[in-house]
Amino acid sequence: MAQITIVYYSETGNTEAMASMVAKGVEAAGATAKVVSVDGFDAAELKEEAAFALGCPAMGDEVLEEGTMEPFVEKVAKFAAGKKIGLFGSYGWGDGEWMRSWCDRMKAAGAELVEEEGVIANETPGSAELNACKAAGAKLAGI
Repeated sequence: MAQITIVYYSETGNTEAMASMVAKGVEAAGATAKVVSVDGFDAAELKEEAAFALGCPAMGDEVLEEGTMEPFVEKVAKFAAGKKIGLFGSYGWGDGEWMRSWCDRMKAAGAELVEEEGVIANETPGSAELNACKAAGAKLAGI
C-alpha cells in the first residue's frame, strides 16, 4: 500500500483542517496518509516519494510563510521534477496570488500538479474547499 505524505504549515488551523481532508481522500483511495507539520520535517524525506502534498497559507504580501515553509519549498523544488504534488492553503486577503505563484514555481521545477491551480480557501475552508482537498488526496493516491 502506498503512503502519501502531507506536509503543512498552519497558524490558525485552517490549513491544518485542509491537510486532514487531503489525508481522508488519500485513505478513501486505499493508500496510507502521513500528515506532518513542516516544523522539524526534513524535505529530503520526500525525495524518494512519487507523490506528496504541501500546504501553506498566504502570508504577508501573498507569499509562503518565510521562516519555515519557504526554505522547505526551496529544497523540494530541487527534486520536484517528475513528482505528483498537491498544493493547498488558505488566505485572508488578496486574490490567491500566492498560490498561483507557488503552482507556477512547482511546474517550472518539473512537478505535475494534481490540481492545476492548487486548492485554496478564503479564511476558514467550507465544504466545497474541504471536498476539493479530499478529491486532491484521492488523486495523489492514484499514482
